[in-house]
Amino acid sequence: MSIVYLNGQYMPMEQASISPLDRGFLFGDGIYEVIPCFNAKPVGFALHMQRMQDGLAELGIKLSTTLAEWREIVEQLLEANGKGNLGVYLHVSRGMQPKRSHAYPSEITPTVFGFAFEIGDSPSSNPAQVKTFRAVTEQDRRWRRCHIKSTALLGNIMHYHQGQQRGADEVLLFNEDQQLTEAASCNVFMVKDGVIATPELDHQILPGITRHLLLAILRKDGRFKVEERPISLDEVLSADELWLTSSSKEVAPIVSLNGGPVGSGQPGPVWEQAQTLFSAHKYDY
Repeated sequence: MSIVYLNGQYMPMEQASISPLDRGFLFGDGIYEVIPCFNAKPVGFALHMQRMQDGLAELGIKLSTTLAEWREIVEQLLEANGKGNLGVYLHVSRGMQPKRSHAYPSEITPTVFGFAFEIGDSPSSNPAQVKTFRAVTEQDRRWRRCHIKSTALLGNIMHYHQGQQRGADEVLLFNEDQQLTEAASCNVFMVKDGVIATPELDHQILPGITRHLLLAILRKDGRFKVEERPISLDEVLSADELWLTSSSKEVAPIVSLNGGPVGSGQPGPVWEQAQTLFSAHKYDY
């Protein structure tokens, strides 16, 4: 039985009830985070919570929960759900209002919800064991505020479904200038001639926590040149390696793009070193 958190109380999932007039349900008016926890140890906890606070500020949702209180919620959910390898989902919506209205209400209490779910073992850096991904390319048709980790993910979901219809695991998205933004549910890295590159952050790109951690780890290690810059479609199509990064995937190699191989069609040597470094240092930040 899954134990969840709802507005200050822990309860079985079956007993949790949120009003259908909650703005999170009606409008997707909220922010969420997913924190990976291996053996009950969170990865990037403070970074996740800072991004949540940034998102709440962007939406004008006022919530007084402190970092220590968030930590307590996460720890209680991990404990109540058997510890182990779990993802903790945290969700804050603007709250319930008695009448549906597009305008922000002046006085409203946010809804805070959280639950834990199994995520399996930490991804491997062994090319023989790692899960690889097939991707396709599409024009990015989402809204212009993708830096906000909003619960309103319809654009991402539609792109993800589009990829599945084409037999792919992910979709790499490009803006009207044919510049890489991100994937439907991940950030993207490219390797060419030993140089690691990822798109620089703007309002079309979510500031991924795994992206942040990986950049910090690679730069501290110092053995690779690392760039944040615009990346064109032509560069992506000729890349030696392509990676996806996310809280659940960590650093995941793309081995096929638009039906053709990426590089050798196998996880590359730079990816193997990057995932090894990430595994060793992901708790350092």
